[in-house]
Amino acid sequence: MPTRPANPPVSCLSPWRAAIMLLAALACYVFAGPALAQPTLTQADFDRLESRAETIERLHAVVVSQGGEIRFERAYRGPGLASPANIKSLSKTVLAALVGTAIERGIIDSTEQPLSELLQSEIPGDADPRIHDITVGHLLSLQAGLERTSGTNYGDWVASANWVRDALSRPFVDEPGGRMLYSTGSSHLLSAALTRASGDTTLALARRLLGEPLGITIPAWPRDPQGIYFGGNDMQLSPRALIRIGELYRQGGSLNGQRILPEGWVEASWTARGTSPWTGDGYGYGWFVTTLAGERAYYGRGFGGQALYVIPARELVIVITSDPSPPSPGGQFQGELNGLVEILLEGQ
Repeated sequence: MPTRPANPPVSCLSPWRAAIMLLAALACYVFAGPALAQPTLTQADFDRLESRAETIERLHAVVVSQGGEIRFERAYRGPGLASPANIKSLSKTVLAALVGTAIERGIIDSTEQPLSELLQSEIPGDADPRIHDITVGHLLSLQAGLERTSGTNYGDWVASANWVRDALSRPFVDEPGGRMLYSTGSSHLLSAALTRASGDTTLALARRLLGEPLGITIPAWPRDPQGIYFGGNDMQLSPRALIRIGELYRQGGSLNGQRILPEGWVEASWTARGTSPWTGDGYGYGWFVTTLAGERAYYGRGFGGQALYVIPARELVIVITSDPSPPSPGGQFQGELNGLVEILLEGQ
């Protein structure tokens, strides 16, 4: 004997029972909506944040946006909220966004494009053959395999006559796509690649592809001896401008209905490809990947306490700027900045 279905189709139900089921479904929909909404930060949350921020002497400014609306902004010292600040290596996060816009516009083919195609004239004649295996994506994720130009090598690198050729002449210490090697030279190669591929300066590209659609001002920043704008350091952006860049990523690469970054770029950027040897955090395309107060968080950071955080699950974008002058307060200070973010996450 055939088994009777446990849940007969609606067409088999009585009109009365079907109506009851429909009303129940509508009730679930109506009442589930608010429960799924993200909690809104309260004045008490911001009071706790400010109480802690005021004790950090090196801190310049804090700006918090939730759901696309600036909810908190304070300038304790330094240039202020709307004035350019030296964001140091947080420039790598901005440069990665610029590379994304260049791919969206067809200036660069993709993250798989070999660097040697973009910088053919700069490749040393006696270069290791592995130089041709380095891709745009490897530079974005700091996995070029070349000896670092940061740390103890930084001074000699910036004192060299040609930063691009010096970076390309470094010996391989790992395979392209291997471990994360934090190197500003890798980011500078991206700036050179953007310039060669577009025939324009990195500054002009940044203003046209990021500044104009985001409505932000991008001042000039230092250049190398050949006139290539410094890739990965010393950009000048205001805290409010950084909020706009964070919002671009939080909203999936589009703002105000305009696609600025390629489809899937944000997900790719927030996929860890390497691991920081100092923090253990993952690293994607210009973004570190971590967990703060139980929430997945993505951040860019710069020397001296410059930081941009995006916490998608809470619809939060947070910018922190600090005194960029040496000596660096080190990783412990980054932990203090993380703690400011956690104050907001734990209070919701």
